[in-house]
Amino acid sequence: MSVFLLQKSRLRGINLAFLALLVVSLAACNKKPEGSAPPAGMAMPPMPVSVISVQPTSVPMSVEAVAQTEGASEVEVRPRVGGIILKKMFEEGAPVKAGQVMFQIDPAPYEIALTQARAAVAGQNAHIVQTTRESNRLKDLLSTQSISQREYDNATSDASISQAGMMQAQANIKEAELNLSYTRVTAPVSGVAGRFQYSEGALVAPNTSLLTTIVQVSPIWVRFSLSETDLTSLGGHLDQKHVKDVSLILPDGSEFAQKGKLNFTANEINPNLGTQELRATFENKDKTLLPGQFVRARVTTGSHEGVFLVPQTAVLTGDLGKFVFVTNEKNEATPRPVVVGDWQGKDWIVLEGLKTNDKVIVDNLIKLHPGASVVPHALGEPPAMPAKPTGKQG
Repeated sequence: MSVFLLQKSRLRGINLAFLALLVVSLAACNKKPEGSAPPAGMAMPPMPVSVISVQPTSVPMSVEAVAQTEGASEVEVRPRVGGIILKKMFEEGAPVKAGQVMFQIDPAPYEIALTQARAAVAGQNAHIVQTTRESNRLKDLLSTQSISQREYDNATSDASISQAGMMQAQANIKEAELNLSYTRVTAPVSGVAGRFQYSEGALVAPNTSLLTTIVQVSPIWVRFSLSETDLTSLGGHLDQKHVKDVSLILPDGSEFAQKGKLNFTANEINPNLGTQELRATFENKDKTLLPGQFVRARVTTGSHEGVFLVPQTAVLTGDLGKFVFVTNEKNEATPRPVVVGDWQGKDWIVLEGLKTNDKVIVDNLIKLHPGASVVPHALGEPPAMPAKPTGKQG
């Protein structure tokens, strides 16, 4: 039994030694000599890339902000006299002109009041004739001392009082005529009429019942705010003198045909929002814009000179900021740090970091690394085909 165990232990030791020798042999076979080049078939070919040759240009110095339109004037239409609304004489949501009749209030009570005022004038006129005649008659009697001075003075006072009563009666006529005219409610300004708040036959109170509203849409105002960062990029706080123009970007991305002008700039920064409030006015004769509409306002104060436009896809972001890849004279991809401004369309505005005729790589960027060999070709053109090998086959 002991001899059997000894032989088994020796066989196990031989197997372990053999396995260790096999591992060392395989490692030696796989080890490559230092300095040896990879096989020719494994070398990476130069990467074809599209490039643009950048040229300095001038772009507007502008920022955009969310804005909302509002009527240049928003007027509430209320009746000046009370009564029953007999008829609505306009179309809701349609344009109206200043002075256009919008409502007819029952005029009958006011016609009666006017008739009464005119009758009062006629009666007062008869009273004036009577008191004047009496005063003249007593004057003759006073000259013969047939009456006392007191009686004559009373007669002349009555004549003067009747004249004052006539003035009051005439004023009552004007008031009655004015109230009668107010039964035809007219539009105080031109604009677009709103919804009728009552219905025909309703009783309305003077100066309190809101019948409808009129919003002036031409010109139209646009209200927006700019942050302190935006203001800094434009050169500081804005006023009418420093803004060149204001344009609107409509919800569909198109630009409103008319340019606007600032007509209000806040004289302080909102402490809660850190913004400056501004307002611009636009001509809107075709009523493209309606009050309450959300748009984007673009404020332009000047222009950036000598800057470069680079497609947004060509600008990358690294640990040290934004950069682009350019090709050098050896056709190698070289990273170039850049300072960018705002977007213009689909391009970045590059303020610093590029020079005239630099060739900026605009595609295959994810496959590039500093020093990578590239085959540049103009953007939009097909890449050059690699040259075919020459020589005889062995």
